[in-house]
Amino acid sequence: MADTMKRTKKSKPAGAVRPPQKAGGRRKGRRTTEETGLRRKVIETALEMSRSGLSPGRSGNVSCRFGDGMLITPSGMAYESLKAGDIVFVSGDGAVTAGQRKPSSEWRFHLSAYAARADAEAVVHTHSLHATVLACANRAIPAFHYMVAIAGGTDIPCVPYATFGTEELAGFVAEGLADRDACLMANHGQIAIGGDLDGALELAREVEVLSEQYVKLLATGDKVIVLGADDMAEVLERFKGYGQRAQG
Repeated sequence: MADTMKRTKKSKPAGAVRPPQKAGGRRKGRRTTEETGLRRKVIETALEMSRSGLSPGRSGNVSCRFGDGMLITPSGMAYESLKAGDIVFVSGDGAVTAGQRKPSSEWRFHLSAYAARADAEAVVHTHSLHATVLACANRAIPAFHYMVAIAGGTDIPCVPYATFGTEELAGFVAEGLADRDACLMANHGQIAIGGDLDGALELAREVEVLSEQYVKLLATGDKVIVLGADDMAEVLERFKGYGQRAQG
């Protein structure tokens, strides 16, 4: 199994994006209760991501789908200092209107994730320790444990390296998430999507746990035993009815 995914001509486009305008302010008029609640939830998620150790300091970023675009954490601001008004609305074409903060430098790959996955409602990007170790080794996470299926497939891929904040990286992320809910980014970190912010953050935690287990397994020097395609197919089928997803 290749340790990183190779970009192909058939890959999904990253979506229409362009550099944000200087200043931002989404639109005229007062925010709705829904929007204010989502802005606060983005902050709450970013704080939990940082406090749980998934992303130290000001690293990482969080967004959720909203309207024709997304709400995303601003660039370079301490999460503890954030107010609802600091969260940035970026439209689907990458535009940011006057009066807002500067969005996270990684806004492009957040938009590309939403473009690639219509079912994604939230994105969490972290520099969690063990996931980043594997990313820096350009290693995908194979099916060494059945819980790898939590990300939606038989492995958790590692997409190729590209400079942070670029359209090239956004394209790689779109490919990595086309049929997975999480992936590693070479020499960078991890990204997870979910049906809501809680789900995306929970998956990011799961990816970090699996990464730590895999790193420690590699450290033993023993042969890594990877579950076969049939075994993982059965796990993936069982996951469809896992927990409260199906009853009766």
